[in-house]
Amino acid sequence: MPKTKTKAETANIHAIVGSDEAEVKRVAAELAEKLASPGAGDFGLETIDGAADNADQASARIRSAIEALQTLPFFGSTKLVWLKNANFLGDDQKARSAVVQSALEELSELLDRGIGSDVTFLISATDVDKRRGFYKTLVKRAEVQVFDRLDSGRAGWEEEAIEIVQRHAKKRKLQFDTDALDLFVLLTGGDTRQIDNELEKLDTFLGKDRLVPVDLVRELVPLSRAGVIFELSNALATRDLELALTLVRRLLDHGESAVGILLVAIVPTIRNMLLAKDLMERHRLPAPHSPFQFISVINRLPAKATEHLPRKKDGSINAYGLGIAAQHAHQFETDQLIEAMRACLEANLQLVTTQLDHELILTEVVVKLLGRGL
Repeated sequence: MPKTKTKAETANIHAIVGSDEAEVKRVAAELAEKLASPGAGDFGLETIDGAADNADQASARIRSAIEALQTLPFFGSTKLVWLKNANFLGDDQKARSAVVQSALEELSELLDRGIGSDVTFLISATDVDKRRGFYKTLVKRAEVQVFDRLDSGRAGWEEEAIEIVQRHAKKRKLQFDTDALDLFVLLTGGDTRQIDNELEKLDTFLGKDRLVPVDLVRELVPLSRAGVIFELSNALATRDLELALTLVRRLLDHGESAVGILLVAIVPTIRNMLLAKDLMERHRLPAPHSPFQFISVINRLPAKATEHLPRKKDGSINAYGLGIAAQHAHQFETDQLIEAMRACLEANLQLVTTQLDHELILTEVVVKLLGRGL
């Protein structure tokens, strides 16, 4: 049975790691400021630059950290040793070199033995091979915080990104309306560096006002490919024919393939609205005020009622897109959505088997979906 880490074992060893460079640097800097002995000045913090150019330099930095950990602080106080921005814990040639691995083994042995209560060790790194022995030592001996970049190509990433945006916005006392938050998440793609940059712009522009409207997000935050696709999906869901056709044209002008636009933006939007409408009709579900409200409702349904819904990699329901669709599904009849899916199939065949104008094909699909009753 593995030994459980005690508070004493981990209280003075900390590791901030992960592929999200901006978040790792921010959290590590905040933690270093918190851990440094107050009133000790320069003697209370010893920072060692872990960004090495080669294996020999990396080995020297590790041994400097070992020496610092073994040196007692001045005046009987405590001190923090921060091995900062280490770039030799990954799986590149430098990290695999014998001199680096030997130095890391020495550091591991020291951490295993314990560094005493008067010294605190902090290591921060953005590229970490979790298979290596040193990382396993950190997991065993340190308080480890992992901050990995979100994969915006993975189903369900939006929910995690929303939590990140809300957490960062809260620090600036900013509040998004629902549509503004959804758009901001799509435009920033879960990239914490970009999230902070764009929040700073919004913060500066708003001044004393703390509510972020969707129009301001459109005006200030750069419109990325993901953002245009989101806007197209939103235009389809809200029956804005003119905007939908404009966005289709914009995507084509920016080099997006017609098949890609059809399969990435149009088909998923129609499919989600059809699935959401079916759930709402079968189980008498009201239109939600927010995507998360619909998610909580779906999670309370019996497993048989949701077994056909799209899933994430972990097997859970990819409910965020369904929640957005459910907010607008009342604007469409079920038969119309089924007919729109058939139109998408026909358009897909035309795009890959004929020489017809691609914009014309996509325009016909959009008009079939939105043109009735206008």
